[in-house]
Amino acid sequence: MTEPVPRPTAAALALSFLGIALASFGGGLSAAAQRELVERRRWLDRDEFLSALTLCRMLPGPNQVNMAVYVGARYGRLRGALASVAGLVLVPTAILLGLGAAYFHYRHLPALDAALRGAVAAAAGMTLAMGVKVATPLIRQPAGIALAVATFVAVHLLRWPLVPVVAVLGPLGMLWAWSRANDAEGAE
Repeated sequence: MTEPVPRPTAAALALSFLGIALASFGGGLSAAAQRELVERRRWLDRDEFLSALTLCRMLPGPNQVNMAVYVGARYGRLRGALASVAGLVLVPTAILLGLGAAYFHYRHLPALDAALRGAVAAAAGMTLAMGVKVATPLIRQPAGIALAVATFVAVHLLRWPLVPVVAVLGPLGMLWAWSRANDAEGAE
């Protein structure tokens, strides 16, 4: 049995989301958020993180801002949500403005182009690592694999619009998750 996690302060929320933003500059926010919120801080368990991430992706607005609001509001209501969003957005925005000014001043340098290519490769690697980490528990779940493959085929190969794919496969995924939860409760 794990010990309960103490309720984070607004400052802890802001610093955690600042860390997420800085660790994932250029991409890989979901991987950094999963590492910070689930593994390091234990504010969410893996299943709650994935559910929250799914909800945040379906809502309008940037996914990680939605996640900051979700986690901040859960632990600190409005104050926690504002602190989490501030941590995620304020310092990275200042850094981005500075980097943007530097880019337009030095964009002709080949070293800058090489650095940006390296950042893209690192972000792609972080995203891939997150996908592998999230998908690993599904290896023994044929229905979960079938839903993931069906989604990939529909959206990326057949290029069907995302809204109808989510409208059909989303309820199927919820039904599958609900039946798994009920099976787990019945086994206890």
